[in-house]
Amino acid sequence: MKSLFLPKNRQALLLVTVAALGYFVDIYDLILFNVVKRESLLSLGITQEEQLKNTGIMLFNFQMGGMLVGGLLWGILGDKKGRLKVLFGSILMYSLANVLNAFVTDISSYAFIRFVAGIGLAGELGAGITLVSEVMSKETRGYGTMIIVTFGALGAVLAGLVGGEGTWFAQLIESLSGIALQNWQVAYIIGGILGLMLLVLRIGTLESSMYKNLHHEQVKRGDFLALFKRRDTAVKYIQCIFIGLPVWYAVGILIALAENFGGEALLGVSGKVSNANAVMYAYLGLSAGDLLSGIMSQWMKSRRKVVMLYLAFSIVVVWMYFFTTGGRSASWFYFVCFLVGTGTGFWALFVTIAAEQFGTNIRSTVTTTVPNFVRGAVIPISAGFKLLEGPAGTIGSALIVGAICIALAFWAIWGVKESFGKDLNYVEAM
Repeated sequence: MKSLFLPKNRQALLLVTVAALGYFVDIYDLILFNVVKRESLLSLGITQEEQLKNTGIMLFNFQMGGMLVGGLLWGILGDKKGRLKVLFGSILMYSLANVLNAFVTDISSYAFIRFVAGIGLAGELGAGITLVSEVMSKETRGYGTMIIVTFGALGAVLAGLVGGEGTWFAQLIESLSGIALQNWQVAYIIGGILGLMLLVLRIGTLESSMYKNLHHEQVKRGDFLALFKRRDTAVKYIQCIFIGLPVWYAVGILIALAENFGGEALLGVSGKVSNANAVMYAYLGLSAGDLLSGIMSQWMKSRRKVVMLYLAFSIVVVWMYFFTTGGRSASWFYFVCFLVGTGTGFWALFVTIAAEQFGTNIRSTVTTTVPNFVRGAVIPISAGFKLLEGPAGTIGSALIVGAICIALAFWAIWGVKESFGKDLNYVEAM
């Protein structure tokens, strides 16, 4: 790992820094909505509990729908126009959307801004991972992607702190400017400002030489539909998506609904459980898990083996979530949330595997669409959870959906080829 810090690798280090900071703000915004949605909806006049729940789900679906659209848009543009343009274009879009989100006055404008923000949020991770994977050596790129995701996951911790406990930000702004803003507005503004400040780091960053060399070859670039023309390519692409399903099962069901599961009607946790705290502890676990999985992958010289170990550990922590927290303290529940995050802390490996499975002419499209399709999978995962809730009960439904997600991930990681140390300087036959 010491070779990362040699002078010849300063360009790679700058790209890793920019991508890591970008993903930090990306995750901050992605998680922030679930932290401040209740406060923001109440301020917009939505007061009935059922209406709050349904409106929150609707707005979240707009955001995730935007990410599905953005995944395709930015991924294809990354292969056609360049990785660096997508990296900074996506950061600019979600940063401006964040600022505008602070000043929405009705649900329609809220939904539109969340959709636009979702489009912006979809591009940063894929572009950053693609760029870093192509710029760093095949022996060290695992460290680069590990740093990006490990640091980026901490953005959720900041979102939990600012969105849940940050009223003093609003008081500080009012004392300095005389402008009275609510905490949820300040939280969105902070995210926007952080992203806009990040654009300054564009100075000194260069495009991937692998991508630039494509201009001298007559090959198709960014052809998403071509992924499905050959059976082996289509199966490999679907497997890359399935590997990540347990991560968003954990985030979208276990953590997003922590208040519901921890309540008296279900697990009966002793003490009040808050989503903001559950998110914070889970993403601390994700960050720790990503750091450990990246180190293990370099040490074991394998992506597949580490993901399999993490999936096995995920089974254990899901069991702990439902069968060891009942009647226990909120502190224990949050510790289990931390373990849930740790067990699904293979996001860096998952995205790196996707980047390493395909050629340079389609790599950005794959690496950007795959994580966003996994994020978008929270919609059918949630729908399946609701569908099974009647016959199987809330906890039974969550266990069944979790078992399906983990089983599909095991099938997928078993089927993909080991990609550690793979030379990425090639084009995909389309």
